[in-house]
Amino acid sequence: MFSIRDLPATSNLFVTPDSTESCREPGRFAPILFQWGLLSTLAFFFCGCESPKKPQVLVEISPSAGLHFWHDNGMTGELYFCETVGPGSAFLDFDGDGDLDIFLPQGHLLGADKKETDRTGPSTGLNPSGGRLYRNEGVEAGIPRFTDVTDSSGIVSTGYGMGCAVGDVDGDGDVDLYLTCFGADQLWINQGDGTFIEQAHRSGLGDDRWNTSAIFCDLDRDGDVDLFVCSYVDFTLQNHKPCFADSSAVEYCGPSSYPPLPDRIYRNRGDGVFDEMTSSSGIGAASGAGLGVISSDLDGDGELDIYVANDGMANRLWRQVAPFQFEDVALLSGCAVNRNGMPEASMGATLADFDGDGDEDIFLTHLTGETNTLYRNDGEGFFDDQSARSGLGIPSRRWTGFGTAWFDLENDGWLDVFIANGAVKRMEERVAAGDPYPLAQPDQLFINQEGRSFTEIDPQRAQVLSVQNIGRGAAFGDIDNDGDTDILVNNNAGQVRLLQNRIGSKNSWLGIELRGSNRQIQEGIRCEIRQADRSPLIRSSRRGGSYLCSNDPRIQVGLGRSEDPCTVVVHWPDGTLETFPLLQVRRYHTLARGEGK
Repeated sequence: MFSIRDLPATSNLFVTPDSTESCREPGRFAPILFQWGLLSTLAFFFCGCESPKKPQVLVEISPSAGLHFWHDNGMTGELYFCETVGPGSAFLDFDGDGDLDIFLPQGHLLGADKKETDRTGPSTGLNPSGGRLYRNEGVEAGIPRFTDVTDSSGIVSTGYGMGCAVGDVDGDGDVDLYLTCFGADQLWINQGDGTFIEQAHRSGLGDDRWNTSAIFCDLDRDGDVDLFVCSYVDFTLQNHKPCFADSSAVEYCGPSSYPPLPDRIYRNRGDGVFDEMTSSSGIGAASGAGLGVISSDLDGDGELDIYVANDGMANRLWRQVAPFQFEDVALLSGCAVNRNGMPEASMGATLADFDGDGDEDIFLTHLTGETNTLYRNDGEGFFDDQSARSGLGIPSRRWTGFGTAWFDLENDGWLDVFIANGAVKRMEERVAAGDPYPLAQPDQLFINQEGRSFTEIDPQRAQVLSVQNIGRGAAFGDIDNDGDTDILVNNNAGQVRLLQNRIGSKNSWLGIELRGSNRQIQEGIRCEIRQADRSPLIRSSRRGGSYLCSNDPRIQVGLGRSEDPCTVVVHWPDGTLETFPLLQVRRYHTLARGEGK
């Protein structure tokens, strides 16, 4: 099996900052080494500078793919709180041609001359205003190619963009796009001809608070998608106030500086018009600085639950006890606070069965000085904080994590985890160096050691992660349809990065797209993937999760070296099981309800 699970996090413990220069000047060691032959041998062993470059598991392809997008956070030096929070992104097949297109939210100038609509990003020249829609034109020479079709699509998202949620709101078979903003949200309804119409207010979704992550999911199992929206805090440009770092320098404010807001929940009537259920559902009974949201049946009772990652406050697990009736059970379930009983600055959230025991576990990203958190599910909806023993906790303490997801990097059947990092408080060493926006940090990737623990990937095999940016949203999907998961990272006040997976398709895989009896794409569906020589793998389809992002709804299943056909058992929302036998590997399959056994 092609695998990197046993590679150490640091492959050469002898390399020092100037050791490369030492290799270029071997004479510097002459007083110590008495033979030039011995010198060459030892220099090779200790330096490693003559060793061949290791193959990269992820490669940035943004420029060659035609993605030239620089995020403008609108900063003017006033340190407005909202400058540090966005942006997210979305993978969506808006034209129904079978490959993933991309939407990227955009910010704009804040508080100063509002007439300035175009901003110049470093290395990209003039940056167009408003969010951008990119159409996937297919793969050429192994690279997907994108065309900016924003103008012809009719999308005019000139608000201060935050996050994306994708779903078929009106049930016509085309995916629609919901955009959260610092300001009025938007709902762009797909017309099926490559164009969109904005209908937020007409659909009952008009909201001008500061909203962040959102997800569409069928909460009442009636066949249409409902909507959950995370709201952050009651900050406006009018109530902006100065905040201060420990050094007494003026600093960006945090969530505790403003009152938190209650999240909102909406039920789809079935025709794309929504009724707000925030108060009657129980969701409105509690406020929180919501940043991340995921949905699944976490306790196995057949009803979808909602987990919300709150910034600096206890997280909430909204258990659905009846259709659109929720109660917060996070504290009793062990996933409200960390093992020490402390709330953390939760940002990104992801959900999957990382240890292969059949239930879904929760991973959260946090602030510098805290650790990212792994909550392991015991199978009945109770969770244990295993951050330290898993190996995911301590290595994250130095960084501030946002977008994240479980995904199988090398398709060996074990789910790894990626974290997009970027600070929210200015780092003093970068301030001293004259950095005007000193928040950049490297991203991280942890390899799953067969469900027992995680190790950070050898940096020489993922050099793209060492490039420091202000990472925020990370969307996950198979952008080139080769059977492995690629990553789209949208950076705050920086350029978008599309990271192509160069390792997963070397192993065997199976792709699954689930559709209901009406042929609409289905989400939140649990599947068992069975092969004769291994235990079943449990995977679920979902677009929501990560941070401010919408992901590929297809299931990508890594199978290692096995080329045997698979049998997939689909657990439909009403409890019905349907079996699809003898599916060939290394291809995508559309599994429609009623067409199995």
